[in-house]
Amino acid sequence: MDTYEVFNPPTLAEPRGWNHGLLAPAGGRVLFVAGQTAGGPDGRVESGNFVAQFEVALDRVLAVVREAGGESAHIGRMTVYVTDLVAYMDARRELAAAWRARMGRHYPAMALVEVRGLVEAGAMVEIEATAVLPEQPD
Repeated sequence: MDTYEVFNPPTLAEPRGWNHGLLAPAGGRVLFVAGQTAGGPDGRVESGNFVAQFEVALDRVLAVVREAGGESAHIGRMTVYVTDLVAYMDARRELAAAWRARMGRHYPAMALVEVRGLVEAGAMVEIEATAVLPEQPD
């Protein structure tokens, strides 16, 4: 599968840590990944640490993508919901390191949204994604 074609129009601000648009290659299969938090198998969120929750939520997104036969580079769009924008901003360095450890230098089209709360008690981060996976061989 060819990689995404990146679109960052010069009329828009230069993206840092994301891209304005990615065009998926023809023939790919679209995978929608539901919002993932740091909840364990029982749904309980154990850690109260913002970065640790981000890492677990991203790991869970990647687990779904891998289960479907993809990899991190197949993620084309991601939305990150946080309950505390200040905590996110304060943790940007640590979050960048966690990102690179899992995603390398691949940056999907992204949105970051601050929300009042998330469904799972204690959750501070939830991540949803859309990936385009290669066609499966016949």
